[in-house]
Amino acid sequence: MREFDYQRAHDVTGAVALLGTDPDARYLGGGTNLVDLMKTGVERPARLVDVRELPLDEIEPTPEGGLRIGATVTNGDLAAHPEVRRRYPALAQAVLAGASGQLRNMATVGGNLLQRTRCGYFTDVTQPCNKRISGSGCPAIEGEHRNHAILGASDHCVAVHPSDMAVALTAFDAVVRFETADGPGQVPLAGFYLPVGDTPHRETALPPGALITGVTLPPTPVAARSRYRKVRERASYAFAIGSLAAALDVRDGVVRDARLALGAVASRPWRAAAAERVLTGAPATAETYAAAADAELAAARPLPHNGYKVDLVRNLVVAVLTELAEESAR
Repeated sequence: MREFDYQRAHDVTGAVALLGTDPDARYLGGGTNLVDLMKTGVERPARLVDVRELPLDEIEPTPEGGLRIGATVTNGDLAAHPEVRRRYPALAQAVLAGASGQLRNMATVGGNLLQRTRCGYFTDVTQPCNKRISGSGCPAIEGEHRNHAILGASDHCVAVHPSDMAVALTAFDAVVRFETADGPGQVPLAGFYLPVGDTPHRETALPPGALITGVTLPPTPVAARSRYRKVRERASYAFAIGSLAAALDVRDGVVRDARLALGAVASRPWRAAAAERVLTGAPATAETYAAAADAELAAARPLPHNGYKVDLVRNLVVAVLTELAEESAR
């Protein structure tokens, strides 16, 4: 591991000043991803700015009726919060599905959003990888790609984003708040993660040196009837091979509102906008749910060994929406 400088920040302005625009500096939250990557040599920061003691660990209602979640709130506290469980149950379920209890008690909301892909070629510094070294290639395309992207990929990268939490936040139109030397800013989560294109090493729209200070969830009544379902290769702690955050409002047999986001299918949490358009105003039937899934998956471009994800996601959408509709009818 490269030697590094360590500094602890005590306020947001001081944290931003300590990091500056140094490309070799990183903010340190729970460290559950960053420290692992430092051990393998993927990340080699010259300086760590510890932000765990910043006053960003509260979950509070907004005047509009949403929730404001601080960046240093732990995943454990987020999943256990009564208002999160009541108003955005899919978010609580996603966090609980995302890691072991020990990791949830360390990992932070801000750090979770910034975690890097678990693609084996990315985490192995002996292999080429366009995310690590731009222009070096993407060996996953011809190599091991069973759990790689089927949507939104490019010839430069087919890795998937690993976060469960971010999938649920995407479904509910979350907004990421941040601080820079020039003042505060915000970006909708829908625009937070950049498309892969030919620059997979550029992963987010955060300005250089920006510190995530929190996430705001708008008031979303349909979110109270939501669910997160994760498919993985073993029941214990594992990353998804496909996941879905879904919310459904059914009245008189008709879908009045629907929110869907997919995980483990793209380089970023994938908002299923085409599926939502098919669902809204349509009969709440299995045929409608299948048509919605097919509309979203029409853009899928699977590789030779991950085509199973198309059927997996289709079945997942139909099953979860059917369950939500049945609950709504009770």
